[in-house]
Amino acid sequence: MGLVEAWGGNAFGWFFANLIEAFYNFFYAILNPGAWLSWVPSINGALETEQKEALMRFIYYGASVEFFFVTLAIFLVVTIIGLISNRFMWGCVRGLEGFANVVGRVAAWAGLLMVLQQIVIIFMQRVFAVAEISVGFGVSFTKDVSWWSEELKLYNAMIVCLCAAYTFVQGGHVRVDLVYSAVSYRTKRVIDMFGSIVFMIPGAIIIWLYGWFFLWRHLVVPNPSASETLDRLLNKARALRWNIETIGFSPNGFNAYFLFKVLLVTFALMVMLQAVAFFYRSYLEWKEGPESEGKFLDKDKLGDATAELVADIH
Repeated sequence: MGLVEAWGGNAFGWFFANLIEAFYNFFYAILNPGAWLSWVPSINGALETEQKEALMRFIYYGASVEFFFVTLAIFLVVTIIGLISNRFMWGCVRGLEGFANVVGRVAAWAGLLMVLQQIVIIFMQRVFAVAEISVGFGVSFTKDVSWWSEELKLYNAMIVCLCAAYTFVQGGHVRVDLVYSAVSYRTKRVIDMFGSIVFMIPGAIIIWLYGWFFLWRHLVVPNPSASETLDRLLNKARALRWNIETIGFSPNGFNAYFLFKVLLVTFALMVMLQAVAFFYRSYLEWKEGPESEGKFLDKDKLGDATAELVADIH
């Protein structure tokens, strides 16, 4: 649209020009998915020239100023609609918290899987003295025992990254109340709104910006850089090819460490979504009063009175 170039002489002009162009960029991306998603059918396969350019656009825009303003525009539109219709905002809260709960409750089973796999490794290695473990029905998946041992770290990373937002919804994070516990109900809600906007969202954005290019530097070559322009990346697209990281710390060890980078980006996204949900919930509880505290909150039943009390305190 050219608004950024026309209005970009000062900070206010640059901000509002990018915000206005965000609506154009959003609808252009929706109506032209091939320009940035045509590479998907060829993941880890041969790429045509158009697919290479589409992949470079996807990498560039994934952590770009344009993408930031598109997400900001969506947030502002949803928030404005929610201010008009609190029922709609409660629906957003329930949807975002429900998403965090579902992902967290599923990922939490990785803890049990981690324990069971460790037991199997000990028995197979110490009792039966085998060098490899095979898993599968019909088609087996065979790896060295050291591979399975190092792969346990992936389960731990899954629990940390995918259960963080879920734990936040459940009130399970450690909290140090120096001021919060002594102030009034409405002041608490204001503090919650301030914290979600000033701390949670910026923190998640910073992790996303660093994690996004950190991820792609381990998936493709030549390595993309956050400092490069779109034109520069498109010029490099001619030499683009998949180079998914498969290097382990030991010769027969776990060799899919790119999954940790994927989890890092996923963690940032889920924290960001939960920050928005927390902001909306805090606003609605501030507006509707103490009777709305915990409204529609889907908390786990621990089955222990002491544990329930501790969870409520936090």
